[in-house]
Amino acid sequence: MRSTRQPGRPKAGRQPGALEQEVLAVLAAAGEPLTPAQVQAALGDGLAYTTVMTALSRLHAKGTVSRRRAGRAFAYGWLDAPTLAARRMHRLLDAGDDRAAVLARFVAELGPEDGRLLEDLFADAPDGAT
Repeated sequence: MRSTRQPGRPKAGRQPGALEQEVLAVLAAAGEPLTPAQVQAALGDGLAYTTVMTALSRLHAKGTVSRRRAGRAFAYGWLDAPTLAARRMHRLLDAGDDRAAVLARFVAELGPEDGRLLEDLFADAPDGAT
């Protein structure tokens, strides 16, 4: 029996965001940046190159993956949780008009352990980094 799915079309029943989650899983498992063609091959799903490229572009626009030039293409890499959190915090700071208020609110909501950790991080930071 022939499949009714057209080449390049996602599997029937794929939930919204599922392709992005699958792409993230491929990048995390790879442990190194991959080109869209490599991600497409790893997915092994008959997806069109442009479909994979769109998912990677969207993930990059969200700040969820890194992107660097690899010849004529880009290679995309998975970002760990601390890196993602730091990027999100930077976006929030950049989006507001009052950076001091955002930081003050964040610090005010820290627990004692996190406050001490933050003080230690500032003390250990190289000159000019704080």
